[in-house]
Amino acid sequence: MIRISTIFIAICMVLIAASLGLALYSLFGLNRLESAIVALTALTFLILYNAVSMRLRDRDDVGGQIADLSRGTADLARQVGEYGRRIAAIENRIATINHSGADRTQAALDEINDLGAIVKQLAVSVAAHDDALAARTPPAQEQTQHLADLEWTEDETRTPAPVMPATAQTEIVVAPSPRIAPPVVTSTAPPPAPVGREEKVMAPPAAPVSPPAADIVPVIRKAIETNQIEIFLQPIVTLPQRKVRFYEAMSRVRDDRNQLLAGADFVTAAEGAGLMGKIDTAVLFRCVQVLRRLMVRSKDVGIFCNLSAATLADKDSFSQCLDFLEANRALAPSFIIEFKQSLFRSLGPIQSEHLAALSQRGFRFSMDNVTDLRIDARDLADRGVRYIKVPGALLLDPKQSSSADIHPADLSDLLGRAGIDLIAERIEGERAVVDLLDYDVRFGQGFLFAEPKPIRPEAAAPISDAAKPDAAKSATPAAPPAEPARLTGNAALVRRTARPN
Repeated sequence: MIRISTIFIAICMVLIAASLGLALYSLFGLNRLESAIVALTALTFLILYNAVSMRLRDRDDVGGQIADLSRGTADLARQVGEYGRRIAAIENRIATINHSGADRTQAALDEINDLGAIVKQLAVSVAAHDDALAARTPPAQEQTQHLADLEWTEDETRTPAPVMPATAQTEIVVAPSPRIAPPVVTSTAPPPAPVGREEKVMAPPAAPVSPPAADIVPVIRKAIETNQIEIFLQPIVTLPQRKVRFYEAMSRVRDDRNQLLAGADFVTAAEGAGLMGKIDTAVLFRCVQVLRRLMVRSKDVGIFCNLSAATLADKDSFSQCLDFLEANRALAPSFIIEFKQSLFRSLGPIQSEHLAALSQRGFRFSMDNVTDLRIDARDLADRGVRYIKVPGALLLDPKQSSSADIHPADLSDLLGRAGIDLIAERIEGERAVVDLLDYDVRFGQGFLFAEPKPIRPEAAAPISDAAKPDAAKSATPAAPPAEPARLTGNAALVRRTARPN
């Protein structure tokens, strides 16, 4: 693009040449042709002069730019050299640090190896002491007194309670405590004979012979009408600390012979008679009462409440349950609704809609009665499932490694990536706990930790906010704390540590 100064110079040169030609024509009497030739000649000289002067000026500018560029290149070379020296110094320093770090790591490894040898020696010694203590069996009266005074706490490993018949009078008292205060068990039933020391298995109470289905329906109707559906609580503990984190509510119905019927004995008959919705409504009501009572002392507690597939598919029954849960949606973070695995595999449109309604209100779900490990974690997480209960025997079954889509040892990590926690249920032996720890299982449930315990009707009765502290203070006093029990689970862990690879 032509600069304005160049155009101005060209106009000036034309004016000068024209003025010269006009002066020669007017003053000196030259004709027009001669005056024009002189004017063109003058214009040509002016153009040549301007071109030569501009070329000389541009040459001087290029020389200055070259000199500046040379000086800049020299400065850049000096800076590059300086950076090279600094990088070399940093590399030398890093090499020195790595060398010293390797020496420190090796020293730490040596110390760890020494500590490992000491721990193995300690394990052998503890195992020997455990064998000696196991050989000493306390008298029957002392065992009875110990089990009667046993306190069920969330931060200690609980010694399994005795097997009690159905006619034993058992009562649970919720004692005030700043932590999760699980029930205190007082029982008049005699303790059983001691079992093996290493694999101490808590067998469930002897199940009474269930009457025929035709005889169960009147019993269920009577229990619903008289509001005598009893709730049993079984804790879900963290592993390996064995601190109580959740409770699972289990419904029981007492028949005319004063025998308790478990869920497996009356659920089928109740579903056939169309009574399952009323049972679930009553259980939900009682679970919310229990959860409110527990949360008075601690917010870090939750409760699992089972809901049947029949109730989820029945619009009228589910509408009642949904209205009640909607009124108590503030408890949603601690109230987990539990369904069977078969339900999630055969969801219909109505059931899916009802699940979505519960999920929109903040309630989360748990899946139990798992029969195989073909689990779609992402799909379950999208439906609101946050916990999956798998029997410990199923996780430790070697056949599952070949038949399942994933190795059982990797199941916890797979579920964790989807935001689902794995709970190992039906744990009855210490060896199973040790093996499940290798599978990174965070929660456990079973008769090893505690058997289901009933709650008193008074403990589940609704209370006002103003009366909560007084009610907690006036609760039945807990039994005196028992002497620390010998923890065979720790001995099993130590034995596993001492066992050679």
